[in-house]
Amino acid sequence: MADDLSMALLELLRKAQLDDDTDFLREGARVLSQTLMELEVTRHLGAERHERTPDRSGQRSGYRERQWDTRVGTIGLRAPRVWDGSFFPSLLEPRKRAEQALVAVVQEAFVQGVSTRQVDDLAQAWGMQGISKSQVSRLYQELDAEVECFRTRRLEGAYS
Repeated sequence: MADDLSMALLELLRKAQLDDDTDFLREGARVLSQTLMELEVTRHLGAERHERTPDRSGQRSGYRERQWDTRVGTIGLRAPRVWDGSFFPSLLEPRKRAEQALVAVVQEAFVQGVSTRQVDDLAQAWGMQGISKSQVSRLYQELDAEVECFRTRRLEGAYS
């Protein structure tokens, strides 16, 4: 695995030297994220790829293509799969495309009164492929639910 990472990083450096248009930070995040997911699935299964050991607890089942929206832009990842479905990379969140920091930014935009269309423009300015109005609305609804829980919580003790 360390050899794969070294080779991927050397290839990244080579591309950066040849092509000024390569987004070095985004590609570096992709290589690192991909390697972390591979290490995690190896630990989960108890064996490297194609390795047969008595400790092995499952079988790999290819990859699932995922788009991951991050602060450095949208990154295309290949998330490893396991036959019995018992594995999901901790780096990603099930059924969510964006890292938590971006969700917080969208929620802050809501608090500041930014419209759903303007949030899409902001997302594209951050280098993401954009965010749909329905995704923004869903995030806004989640925030509304959190605010309502806070607003209607039970207060105990003396307050002045």
